[in-house]
Amino acid sequence: MICDEESSGAFCLKICSDSTSDDLEPIAIAIHSLLGIPITIRSLNCRGIRMERGMIIDREYTGPILEEVIRTNNTIRTVPTEGIYRGKSVVVAPIRTIQGEAIGAIGVVDIVAALDILSMFKEYPGIVDEVEESRRKMK
Repeated sequence: MICDEESSGAFCLKICSDSTSDDLEPIAIAIHSLLGIPITIRSLNCRGIRMERGMIIDREYTGPILEEVIRTNNTIRTVPTEGIYRGKSVVVAPIRTIQGEAIGAIGVVDIVAALDILSMFKEYPGIVDEVEESRRKMK
């Protein structure tokens, strides 16, 4: 549900198990804009969005991994054997309530799985130190 109170200029975005494609669109656009890779999102009870190349391709999207993540309430990294992203590495995470209940799922094509991490670390030796330093600061 999206609340828009024009008089106060307030905008409220709430996600629930019945969120529609229209409700999930701002989240899909934001994450796709940040990452620039294909993204899928759906709620528990409604099909959702598939975005690629800056465009919403499908507003009634679901996929086998999105459905499995909602059912199991676990993040899954895999290569699907069926669906639009068959043969491509994907990572899909549940969208949870504060109580931990899965009310949706969001997924991306996992470009990290396609990278040669070892060669990247050789080229950028300070990256491990930077990650560790960031972790320490977050604690």
